[in-house]
This record gives sequence, structure tokens and C-alpha cells, in this order.
Amino acid sequence: MSLRPLLAVIPARGGSKGLPGKNIRPLAGLPLIAHSIRCAAACPEIDRAVVSTDSEEIAAVARAHGGEVPFRRPAELATDTAPMIAVVQHALREVERLDDRRFEAVLLLDPTSPGRFPEDVAAAVRVLAQTPEADGVVGVSRPEFNPLWVCVVEKEGWMAPLIADVPHYTRRQDVPPVYRVNATLYLWRRDFLLGVQSSWRHGRHLMLEVPEKRAVHLDEAEEFERTDLLLRAGFLTFPWLGA
Repeated sequence: MSLRPLLAVIPARGGSKGLPGKNIRPLAGLPLIAHSIRCAAACPEIDRAVVSTDSEEIAAVARAHGGEVPFRRPAELATDTAPMIAVVQHALREVERLDDRRFEAVLLLDPTSPGRFPEDVAAAVRVLAQTPEADGVVGVSRPEFNPLWVCVVEKEGWMAPLIADVPHYTRRQDVPPVYRVNATLYLWRRDFLLGVQSSWRHGRHLMLEVPEKRAVHLDEAEEFERTDLLLRAGFLTFPWLGA
């Protein structure tokens, strides 16, 4: 089942409180948002990529790095509490109105999770196209620790397993793998996306595993600086940065 044309949405609001200015903060010599713009440009599966922002400063930086900003995000979708799904729905409707055409799928590329590669996007498109009963594909990775093995809670002063009905494992190697949603990418069929009322989690989704090493999420200064150091030292590489 074809997913073309495919729209990529790069959301970047201007009012971040955790790390002010994070979307245009330099990471390995490029504004953070430019990494997602460059990734999208390297994906032949993407027919159009747009930046959704309420900030003229972010829009100017995005355009300077090849991004398209064909509309301005309304203020009610640029708050701390605005759901991301509503931001993506708005972007899809605006681009379809401006282009006068229907898109079959939408790819969300969050600038604060820049570690997805073009081959990850290609794989996500391929598996969704081959699975017509699926609503979307979500980027996941295996955390460094397995919560089935090490995570506990306190109950009435005593240590108890986080998930009570998990079988008792005596060897770490026997514990089944656990994955975490890492925000590297979300790919949805158009009609499913527009039908979401509250949470995309109510749909049927496939997982696309991205190595945990690349599953960085840059919402705090420490994580931002750590990732910048890893990139500059060559311990982490992005293909659009070159040598």
C-alpha cells in the first residue's frame, strides 16, 4: 500500500522553558533544527518537509538551512500543554490546503531527537507500506538496563517488582528484551492521524529499532553538551555532517 506522497513535519516552537532556544542552539556546528532538515532532505521517500513554528527567529534559521516554513503555527498550539499530535494534524491540514493535494502519510521528525538516519526513515516507510493493517511505525530502542530485571517500587515500606506478574528470572540473559519509545521518528497513515482524538497509542503500531546510542533526546543542557562532545569526538556520527 503506497504511502506517497509523504509529508515530513519538523515541529519547533519558540517558548521552550527547559532549555531556552534549544531548537536553534548549535550542535556540532549546526543549529539543532538543521539536523532534522538535513536528514529529511536526504530521504527520497519524503515528498515534502515543512517546519511548524510560532517563532520568526526559528523560521529564519530553518530557511537559512534549507527548510520550508509555509505557515505560522497558531499560538494555541505553541504552549507547554499543546499536544504534539494536534500540531502535526494542523501542519498536515495546512500543507494540503496550500498545495491542494492529499498526502497519504505523515512523518514526525522531532528536532530534539536528531539521531534518526535516512535509512531509518526508509525502513519505517517500507515496513508500514508492507503492513496495511498497521496505523503507523514508531522509533524505539533497547535501554541500557532492562526494567523487567532491575526496576522496583516501594510497597508498604518493602521493595517490590515494578511489574508484579513478571515471571521470576534467575539469569539476566533469560529476560526478554524491552524497548522504549525514543522519539526518533513517528510515521502515520494520513487517515489514522486525522482521526486521533487524544493519543496515537490507541492505534496499531509497528516498532522500528534505532540503536540506543543514537536515541539521544536533547531537552536539558547536560544532555545537549554531552551529545555535542560525542559528535565532535567522533564517538557519535551523523551522515549529513560529513567527515
